[in-house]
Amino acid sequence: MTYPITGPKIGVVGGGQLARMMAPAAHELGVDLRVLAESPEVCAVQVVPQAPVGDYKDFEALRAFAAEVDVLTFDHEHVPTDFLQRLIAEGVNVQPRPDALVYAQDKLEMRKAVERLGLPNPRWAEVANLDELLDFGEEIGWPVVLKTPRGGYDGKGVLVLDDAAEAQSQTVKEWFAGLADREDFSSLLAEEKVPFTRELSALVARRDSGEVKAWPVAESIQVNSVCDEVIAPAPGISAEVAEAAAAAAVTIASKLGVTGVMAAELFEVPGTDSGFLVNELAMRPHNSGHWTQDGSVTSQFEQHLRAVLNWPLGATEVKGGVAIMKNFLGGSNQDIFGMIPQAMEKEPAAKVHFYGKGVRAGRKIGHINITGEADRLEELRASATRAASLIADGTE
Repeated sequence: MTYPITGPKIGVVGGGQLARMMAPAAHELGVDLRVLAESPEVCAVQVVPQAPVGDYKDFEALRAFAAEVDVLTFDHEHVPTDFLQRLIAEGVNVQPRPDALVYAQDKLEMRKAVERLGLPNPRWAEVANLDELLDFGEEIGWPVVLKTPRGGYDGKGVLVLDDAAEAQSQTVKEWFAGLADREDFSSLLAEEKVPFTRELSALVARRDSGEVKAWPVAESIQVNSVCDEVIAPAPGISAEVAEAAAAAAVTIASKLGVTGVMAAELFEVPGTDSGFLVNELAMRPHNSGHWTQDGSVTSQFEQHLRAVLNWPLGATEVKGGVAIMKNFLGGSNQDIFGMIPQAMEKEPAAKVHFYGKGVRAGRKIGHINITGEADRLEELRASATRAASLIADGTE
């Protein structure tokens, strides 16, 4: 008799597009990828055969899923920390571990960690009431950005307060009043509104052995608080800032014991000592790293799987000189597959990545990757934009 060769089993909590995009890399490596899906309709279920439905907020469902895999990792950062600590106590291999994951889950903890590591932070304060917020605003000057420490993404859980009057708005008062009923945090995060020129992303991966690999620092362009386009390497970035930004991300991953892929989202601030400030952290594959699928020797999804298995990490050089990623959101075109062939014909160098999601206005449903010579940057950007527009709206 002959038996199939079976590889290690990796379980991903969450069935979104990040889990979906881990699947091709897992298949190529011979890894058995499984997903704990929120529902039968989430997009990873379409490409991952073993995708039981379960609620990650239900400990018994999480425990049952973890019992069937060799390592547990994540599509998102919302699994309760105490659940993960209990799983580790029971012998489950959780990557990244909760003592590192907390710095992506909790923005206050992240700010404290960046400060401890001596890395460039915006001016910030932990505020538990309106008076403390007003004092902070008076101390550093308005405007001030107010954030919920947990749960915010793509601009949610964020208020920009232009002056003391806005800080006393009904919404702000409701945020503070609601703290008494919350169990996940008891204060809010107030930060200076940074006068940045652009946003950068420093993407790294680390494994338990301590090996760390960084990709070139990329420029991340946001539209309405949602990532719209990424260019790697970041055009015109000085060698000093690029090196320092990558080194900061490596320091964070190493000192905090991160495993897997981590994105350090940064503000570029010319004229400051470092040239940048840390904005936020994500400890998983990240939208700003999607360009690596077609533009890097090793994609962030393959690298994440290697890292959580503690396998040697792959090379991270950009292929072709420059790589562009262009997101497309749900638009006026409902017939996505009717337009994909037209986009391919119009832009044959564009690589289409569709997430298999239903079309809804403003919903992130896919992206375009394109690579080429650095001196063709604007031409390549225009090609990616045309392909994305054709698919999303049926027009260029």
